[in-house]
This record gives sequence, structure tokens and C-alpha cells, in this order.
Amino acid sequence: MSQRRAMAREVHGILLLDKPAGITSNTALQIVKRLYRARKAGHTGSLDPLATGMLPVCLGEATKISGFLLDADKYYRVLVKLGVKTATGDAEGEIIATRPVKKIADNELNNVLAEFVGHIEQIPPMHSAVKQDGQPLYKLAHKGMVVERKPRPVIIRNLKVLRLQDDLLEIDVHCSKGTYIRTLAEDIGEKLGCGGHITALRRLGVGLFDASKMITLDLLQETVNKRLEDIDALLLPIQSAVAQWPDVKLSQDIAYFIKKGQAVVVPHAPSQGYVKLYSGETDFMGIGHILDDGRVAPRRLVNL
Repeated sequence: MSQRRAMAREVHGILLLDKPAGITSNTALQIVKRLYRARKAGHTGSLDPLATGMLPVCLGEATKISGFLLDADKYYRVLVKLGVKTATGDAEGEIIATRPVKKIADNELNNVLAEFVGHIEQIPPMHSAVKQDGQPLYKLAHKGMVVERKPRPVIIRNLKVLRLQDDLLEIDVHCSKGTYIRTLAEDIGEKLGCGGHITALRRLGVGLFDASKMITLDLLQETVNKRLEDIDALLLPIQSAVAQWPDVKLSQDIAYFIKKGQAVVVPHAPSQGYVKLYSGETDFMGIGHILDDGRVAPRRLVNL
């Protein structure tokens, strides 16, 4: 066994990392995994190197519920520079067009933003990980290729203007998974008649998690330098990712059958949807779902 593998330890929970600008999400993940000496880790939804903010990192058994965080709504703060269009939709791309920015009245801006709230379709940008014929679009874009892309449905739940100052527009966005914020910024710029691109993007929330619980890499490193075990206190419990779902408390006997993968009858259980499963009052077992006949079936069980 390698020395690195021998050092790895079992650690379970969710770290709400405040990813800094300038590094990829995978680089941030590897730093967290190394600092925790975790045997297993994964992140839930990439942020571009330019972007900062919430990157939930699932350690150990928490990786089993990462899919639920991937599916969760996201919250962003976005700074858009109007009048300048870039090849990538952000400040890292080559400038491909400039247009004057006329004075925009508040009611005009609000009317434009209102057009993007609700169910909309977006065309994925060429600089994205969406695959076309097995090739990620960004690889084609790096070769100078532009191919036709199919629109994708997303939901913009809310857009809030924070400020409009000269050619800078700052907005908060609450959206469904799969929303391309760069595309949204570009499309808003086009509707305003001047184009635009993102100069700053910060993710402030994922699902039920908000910015108040984020941890920086600097704080993580400082904590490790004092005592390794202290960083475990920075982790959130696995079930916090799905706190909105009702609890189902199981007797020891019923929990045994759930662990065997069997659906069970639980008195007074919810009639539909996902549930959090507990053996007794406090021992979290994982995620279950209610079958059409009312039985509770295991969906993703954890081994703590």
C-alpha cells in the first residue's frame, strides 16, 4: 500500500468551500481532499476558474448524495459589463464586438429582466462542457469551430437588480440547475441593445445552503496547521443537504430490512416523495422514497 493511501482516512460530511478565483473546481477539490487526508471526495457542480463562491465538497459517504445537490437550485451574484461582447461570454475571452451603452431607464431594465424570468430556453455556449458527438464543446471552440447547438430548458426563478452604474450591471440570480449564467448575461445585454459579458461571478447558494456557512481555503489551511481533527468540525452533516425532506424514524427491526434493500411499511410515513431515513431517533441511514403502494423504499443508503 502506498504511503499516500495509508495516510488517507475515513471522513464524512459536506464542506461548503468558498472557491477563490483563478483555480478550477477540480484543483480546489484536490486541495480540500489533501487537507482532510480524505479517502474519497467529490464536488457538486463546477465553477469556472473566473468564478468564486460556493462549491459544496462531499467527503466520504456524503458523495452518495451529491446528485441531489447537483439537481438543486443555485444562487449567483453577477457583474455584467455592458457594451462589450467577448468570445467566451466572460472577461477571459477575446473582445469580438463593442457597442455604445445608452442610458437605460429603470422601467426598461425591469421589463427586459422580466422577459427572462420563468421557463426559458438557452443555447449552450461553445465554451462549455456539453458534448456534441462525444466531444466537449470547449474543445471544438479551442480549435476555432462553431457548431449548431440545441436549446436547453432552464428556469430563472428570480432576477434582482442590485445596481446599474454607467456600463456595469450587477444582478442576483436564482435559477435551476443547468443554467448558463454567461449566456443569460449575454442575452440580457442583447435585449438592452448593447451586448455584454460577465466580469465577476460569485455563487452564493446551492439548494438550502447559503453563503453564511462557506469556508475559505485559507481558514481550512490555518485550522489544519493547528490540529488536523479541528477541520472535521467545519463539516456539515450529510443530511443537511436534504433537510427539506421529512424524517422517517425506523425501529431496529425495520431498519434491518431497509439495509437489505427491501421496501417496508412504516406507520404514519409521508404519502409521496423523498424522505430522510433514521435508525432510531438520531442515526442517519440515507435517503428513501415512497412507493405508489405507500411503502418506504431505500434510495441511497450511507454507511457511517
